[in-house]
This record gives sequence, structure tokens and C-alpha cells, in this order.
Amino acid sequence: MPLTDTAVRQAKPREKNYSLTDADGLSLFVSVKGTKAWHFRFSWEGKQQRVSLGTYPELSLRDARGRRDEARAKVANGIDPRGTHRPDSKQAQVETFRSVSDKWHDFKTGRWADDSRQGSGAQSRRVLDNDILPFVGAMPFAEVHRRDLVAVVARIEERGALNIAEKARSWLRQICRYGIAKGWREDNPASDLDILAAEAPPVRHNPILSHQGEDLPELLAKLRYYGGSPVTQDAVWLMLYTAVRTIELRKAGPGDFNLDTGIWTVPPTRVKQLRGKVRRDGEDVPDYIVPLSTQAMAVVERCLKRSGRYPFLFPGRNDPHVMMSENTINQAIKRMGLDGKLTGHGLRGTISTALNEMGFKQKWVDSQLSHADPDKTSGSYNHAEYVEERRKMMQAWADYLDEQEKKAAPPVRRVR
Repeated sequence: MPLTDTAVRQAKPREKNYSLTDADGLSLFVSVKGTKAWHFRFSWEGKQQRVSLGTYPELSLRDARGRRDEARAKVANGIDPRGTHRPDSKQAQVETFRSVSDKWHDFKTGRWADDSRQGSGAQSRRVLDNDILPFVGAMPFAEVHRRDLVAVVARIEERGALNIAEKARSWLRQICRYGIAKGWREDNPASDLDILAAEAPPVRHNPILSHQGEDLPELLAKLRYYGGSPVTQDAVWLMLYTAVRTIELRKAGPGDFNLDTGIWTVPPTRVKQLRGKVRRDGEDVPDYIVPLSTQAMAVVERCLKRSGRYPFLFPGRNDPHVMMSENTINQAIKRMGLDGKLTGHGLRGTISTALNEMGFKQKWVDSQLSHADPDKTSGSYNHAEYVEERRKMMQAWADYLDEQEKKAAPPVRRVR
């Protein structure tokens, strides 16, 4: 018996996924989470196949039947509605949303800002595989409608993953632009999806410590008596002395440091703000130069004696040939009893605030933190500037840390 609008609307989730049959191969799939999707079942080369037509309520029963009829017509003409067809007994290829997405992702590989597990390449792959392609991947790329993509993003927002939803909208726009450039469709159904975006909660910035009062001395005392890995301990010290990002610290190699000149050279491909410029300008982008205080050089000397024969100054705990885990710094801060009060990235905020309040020029501070120069055109970066000024500034900061550490009493027990 064919479905009715009322039956579709009132279909409720059960303990297991189930389907309600309409007619001519159309059915409504209802998941245990309540998601409703239209499926078309058909016979192809002697085997039963299925293709997703869209989701309810974005696609009504009437519209789903229309898409089913289109799919049935393709089957009748020797065209596989999942993407492949055989006109005149010669197999040709119709691009599906999945195939275009995969080609876009392959094209972007090597261009992502970060190749880590949490980087854009790996994250977009997970979102494609888990949140996007199961619902629209089998659809012909040229036939994907805006309502289909609205439903995809809405599903992500329903579970509260608003940041992922925002990135999904961006990736969907890029995929569709890529397909347009390749000539596989003329319009971009992913444009203007942000108009329907759920309102995000207020941004929660990385917590930072005040450099005044007891917070900073407490951190320094707990770090000095840290009973965990000396590699982790020195990693936090070097971040405190230099204000570099965690990823820049983790990727540092022994050859990046010149203790004769007191300089740490970071290739621009490792600096967040410089990667895009490298892709545009190639080798013309200067390295990020980090001057080292005498205290920072003492830390580097210890690390070189410990791990100088390995690829990374701060090697992984279980494999010295890979870099330190991205969670190591934050876990150490948590063990020191500062969970919720500080993060590894929050150290940069602490240092930035302190240096500005100590009266150093904003452009020196921004250059040290690899931010844009406020006196130059937006997007202009040259982190090789103000090296000697920054050297004096960071030496003053390191000396200030020494003074603050003297104010703190040793922790009651060694931090492990």
C-alpha cells in the first residue's frame, strides 16, 4: 500500500532501523536516531541495488516519487542511477557526489595547512565519510540540490557539532566550485548555506594565566618540580621562553637551532600564518626567526644532548622517530593541577599580555608570536624582522620568569 504524507510524518524511530515501502521501488528509511531518508531499490545486472534520493522533510513524498520516476527512467534506458550507465552498450562514467568529493580531496592533499590527525585533510576526510557521503554520495553530482546539502549540515548541527558544521559548509562550497570548474555542473548548491546556520554559543577562548599575583609563580614552581618526563618538562619551558605555537615546537628538529647565534629558525611551511603565503609566493617567504634567551638556550642544550640524534627535538614517548603527541603539553598542564586555568596555547596569551604590559612595542610582540605587523597591510607577515629588539625583549621576559619563580614555594608534593 502506497505511503501517505501522514504516515511519513508520523513515522517514529524504533529500537532498530526500519523501512516503510511506498511503490515502484521507493521506500522511507527511518534510523534509530529518527533520521528519515528516501531510498530507491532497483535491479541492475541481476542484482538488487539501492540509491539514496534525499532526506525527509527536505524532500517531500511527492518530490521523492518524482526522483524515483527519474531514476526508474534511467534504469529503463540502461543508465545506472548511482552514476554509471551504458549508452549503446559502451560503459561511460557519470560523476557522483562521492567521486567529485574524492577527486577534490585528492587535489587538496598536500595543500592543507596541517597534515596532522586533527588537520584539515584528515578532518575533512572523516566528515565526508561519516556525515556527508552516506547521504548524498551516491547521487549524481549534477543533481544534488541545495535542500540536500541543507539537510546534511542540519544533521551535523543537531548533535551540537557547530564547528564541524561550519567547516562542512566550507568544504561543500569548495567541492561544488571544484566540480563547476571541471564542467560537471553550472551552479553551486552549497552557496549561501551559512544563512541557515545555527547560532553558535559565545566563543570560549583558551584560558590564560595572569602574570601578576600567584598564578604565574605557581605554574613555574610546579613546572620546576615536575616529576614526569623531562622531555615534556623542557617542552613547556621552551614554550614559556619563546611563545611559539605547540605545532611549531613539536615539529622542531635539532638542525633548526644555532646556539652560536642564539637563533631558532622555523621554516615558513611550519608557521600557521605563512603556509598560504608559501603556496602563493614559493621560496620568497622568509623563515620565522625566534631569538633565544640564555635560559632558552640552556633548555635547547639539554634537549640536544638527550635527543639530538633523532628527527625531532621533542620526540614521542613510545617512538623517538616521531614528534611529540599533540596532547602531551595539555596533559602535563592538567597534571600540574591547572586544568581549566591554562592550556598550551593559552601560554601564548599569558606571554602576549605580560609583554604588552611590560611596555614592549606591539609590533615586536606580534612578530615574536608570528602575528601580522599592525603597521602594515592586513595579511602582511615578515617574522624575520625585529630580531635584535625581540632578543632583548625575550631575555627580559626570561629574567622576569626567574624572578617570579623565586616568589613561589615548592609544591607540597612533586608533580607527576
